[in-house]
Amino acid sequence: MNDFREGLLSINLQSIAGNYLDLNKRLRSGAKCGAVVKADAYGLGMSQVVPALFRQGCRDFFVATQAEGERLRKELGDSVQIVILTGVRAGAELECAKAGLMPTLFTLEQLRHWVDICAQAEIEGPCAVKIDSGMTRLGMGPEEFDLLLRDRQLLASADIRILLSHLACADEPQHPQNDIQLRSFKEAGEKLRVLCPEVQLSLANSSGIFLGEDYHFDIARPGSALYGVNPIPGTPNPMRPTVTLSLPIVQKRLVSRKQSVGYGATQQVTAGSWLAVARGGYADGIIRAQGGRGCGWACGRQLPIIGRISMDSTTFDISALSHEERDSLQSIEILNSNLTVDAVAEHAGTIGYEVLTSLGHRYFRRYIKS
Repeated sequence: MNDFREGLLSINLQSIAGNYLDLNKRLRSGAKCGAVVKADAYGLGMSQVVPALFRQGCRDFFVATQAEGERLRKELGDSVQIVILTGVRAGAELECAKAGLMPTLFTLEQLRHWVDICAQAEIEGPCAVKIDSGMTRLGMGPEEFDLLLRDRQLLASADIRILLSHLACADEPQHPQNDIQLRSFKEAGEKLRVLCPEVQLSLANSSGIFLGEDYHFDIARPGSALYGVNPIPGTPNPMRPTVTLSLPIVQKRLVSRKQSVGYGATQQVTAGSWLAVARGGYADGIIRAQGGRGCGWACGRQLPIIGRISMDSTTFDISALSHEERDSLQSIEILNSNLTVDAVAEHAGTIGYEVLTSLGHRYFRRYIKS
């Protein structure tokens, strides 16, 4: 197909759905598995990914912004619960409530303001409250949360559906911070449930699910693991790979003498080397730090990236290929089941989240449903 001239990004919706089902099976009895679909489903396409998760029974979705939530509400209607993880900006509360979105609120002031606006408009205003159990990012600290527990009038008028917190070290199972946060969150949840018996508790992200049933509570909210990132680094990945990215070759050349390759002349190749230049660079989400460290995949073997990655192109050393393989070579894969998201992230000195969310929009995208 002509669109392949710009590269082919294949996204396996069946694998994403399978990862969701696998994660759901790991949860304790009675716990629900939600899905974090922020940042356009980690760069893979919310409009395609979300229906695949919905078909597997997912009804709790977590997004980062109100715009993401509004888009999701239009696509799925009123049959799902949509939580905005970064809250609601001042002035947009009424729009948020009318859209049936549930903001995560981090302070008493935000909660009071949300309750007042919803009451004045005579509209339902379910919300989530986030506490800081030890990550020191978003959420009420212990003192502010205690003030909330003492404000019985506010608790009676607020429709708090979920109590949230976030684990800082879940991908390190032996880290003592996990137990500290678990105990802090469990204590806070027990106190709130005395006053709000119907509130649901949510702590576990992707890696948190693998810490055990104590961390599961009522709603788990995996994100990266759905899309194939290993939730337990250092051990075999229990998740299925979900993406393949192929770059078309625009030139193959034989190097006749020792010479440098790419901007900055950071690497040299010897005489007799064969190079392939592929269309696709850092403007397409191929992380620049992979230059001289990463690799592609073709003909069943790894092919090193040589020199710095350019905005629109990447150069590979294909000297290891036979004459016949070089002649037939039309594309090089830089993401597949052999070059996983985590492997590419290691080459780039980053994490799988960045690899996925950096994927550009110049590729032709093919969605595999079965």
